[in-house]
Amino acid sequence: MRYDTIVIGGGPAGLAAAIKASEGGASVLLIEREARLGGILKQCIHDGFGVVRFGEKLAGPEYAERFIRKLADTNVQVSLFSFVTRTERRADGYVITYVCREGVCSAECGSIVLATGCRERTRNGIYIHGDRCAGVYTAGAAQNLVNILGVMPGKRIVILGSGDIGLIMARRLTLEGAKVVGVYEAKPTPSGLTRNIHQCLHDFDIPLYLSRTVTKVYGHERLERVEISDVDERMRPIPGTEQYVDCDCLVLAVGLIPENELASDLGVPLDPRTKGAYVDQNCETRIDGIYACGNALHVNDLVDYVSESGETAGSHCAAGTRERELVSIETAGKLLYVVPQMLDVRSDVSGVVMYFRASEELTGQRLTVKAGNETVYSKVYGKLLPPEMERVVVDFGKAKDLSRITVTLEDK
Repeated sequence: MRYDTIVIGGGPAGLAAAIKASEGGASVLLIEREARLGGILKQCIHDGFGVVRFGEKLAGPEYAERFIRKLADTNVQVSLFSFVTRTERRADGYVITYVCREGVCSAECGSIVLATGCRERTRNGIYIHGDRCAGVYTAGAAQNLVNILGVMPGKRIVILGSGDIGLIMARRLTLEGAKVVGVYEAKPTPSGLTRNIHQCLHDFDIPLYLSRTVTKVYGHERLERVEISDVDERMRPIPGTEQYVDCDCLVLAVGLIPENELASDLGVPLDPRTKGAYVDQNCETRIDGIYACGNALHVNDLVDYVSESGETAGSHCAAGTRERELVSIETAGKLLYVVPQMLDVRSDVSGVVMYFRASEELTGQRLTVKAGNETVYSKVYGKLLPPEMERVVVDFGKAKDLSRITVTLEDK
């Protein structure tokens, strides 16, 4: 079979990309490795999704269902329980080999949309020493146990990491009757959104401990206690500060990593700051015909923005390949990253959506976007936090010089 576009990943980004590509007239195959579409949203039963896009608070499955129903009205072919094993580049496009219930299949396409999402860091990824006992879970695994399978991971729980999913699971486990002893964070500031700090911890009297981390776990068969140490400014454990907390479950919410093995196989260059691909304003990578969107591109705060980037990728891949002229977007000042990292000056540059994060907690900052020596966008922020991604729309359409693009964040 040959398709105009193959979308890999059936989460919110993949759904949005497939719908937009089909609406643009492209023949589309959507490949999803799980039995149902929706990605991680299937187990996110808390509300707060869709506030930007729909103007109302939806649960994760509700948000996903709106796109799944819309997908059913298109001509998109969906292959569930399918796992991509190989991608090949040919002169006339790409060949995708995948394993599904019918066996080993292959499909040709003119373009690929990578909407593969993220994976969680595990205990081995952060070098927690100790016994190999039961009771240590990633936050996503714990969420799946509670929300999908109806199984409690433990009764007395320590959570490491103050990212949004860790905060949400602290509240969820408390509501289900568990005792959350505390949320521990190695950084000096929380990693989750401010609203989740208040709604998930403060409202339930769950303590948050900053500049502290779990360094060792103890337990013969089941987790019995954890060792917690203070950390220095470089987040290294300080000897002599060890304390011990009794618990039967450790939940790890220690960060997400964009799933980009397929991108690497295709030779797509990755940005070491985002761990995702370098893309232009159309979500097209440095390799023509390969697009990246959603959390595979960079970790987003809101699913609304995941869908937005999916729609951007889908609408442009449906238009087919074209000649591009890429200009790198340079960054300066206290920016953690900016996406997109490139501008295709031969494409539409009148309303470029840009996402950025500050490298540290800042006040009184000015964001300046320049084309050559001309300032095309400027905005002052009273406060910026690294966990909270910012979104701006920049009009480069009237700029006279697009040979050099710079984005700067500095004191106003």
